Amino acid sequence: MSFAAPTLLLAALLALPAGWLYVRSERGARRGRHAFAAAPVLPSVAPHRPAWRRHVAITVYGLAALLLVVALAKPQATIAVAVEQAMVVVATDRSGSMLATDVKPSRLVAARRAASAFVNDLPGRVRVGALAFNQAPQVLSSPTHDHAAVADALAAVQAAGTTATGDALDAALHLIATQRSADQRRSPAAIVLISDGKSVRGSDPLQAAARAKAAGVAVYTVALGTDAAGASPPDPATLAQIAARSGGRA
Repeated sequence: MSFAAPTLLLAALLALPAGWLYVRSERGARRGRHAFAAAPVLPSVAPHRPAWRRHVAITVYGLAALLLVVALAKPQATIAVAVEQAMVVVATDRSGSMLATDVKPSRLVAARRAASAFVNDLPGRVRVGALAFNQAPQVLSSPTHDHAAVADALAAVQAAGTTATGDALDAALHLIATQRSADQRRSPAAIVLISDGKSVRGSDPLQAAARAKAAGVAVYTVALGTDAAGASPPDPATLAQIAARSGGRA
């Protein structure tokens, strides 16, 4: 335990001279009785000697004063408490195919809205991070309790380039590993992967899913798009395999 204002505890030292003065006054009172009457007649003049109860009031006042001094010194203690360390990383595709309009008003807008709604619905105690990816992942936010800031970052994502899903998963795993290192524990974690197309660059996404499984991180996948998109059809089969291999769901 420590005190915010420890110097105020010096006031407690006043109890020593106060106690000394009280004892001295008691001795003076006893001498006063003898001065009032001779010893042989004292029992007749003062038959009842003051009992111990006469000290109760002054003792209570003294303890109250000491407690007041301690309270003014502001005692404080640091206590270790369990903190919710769970985290989710949202990885959203921002490749050029996300501009397709088979999902209205476009895949990109639908993905941004879905990601922002998901982040805003998360319990406040859960930390959330975000990244956007095309041929390269871009970290938008490390895991944080500031859900509104993450939702704002996701809402500003723009589409361009090709798709490297495996690299995106590895980047999300790196974010989680970094946070776990800071937590000094293997905090519960998951990845939400939102994508519309087949990975054509970077590392194998199925191998990345296996790495996620080994790290205890389940990947939950969301496939955007319809077969009506023509040149940019979605790839729900691969996304389902990613989820299954990591222990998540599609």
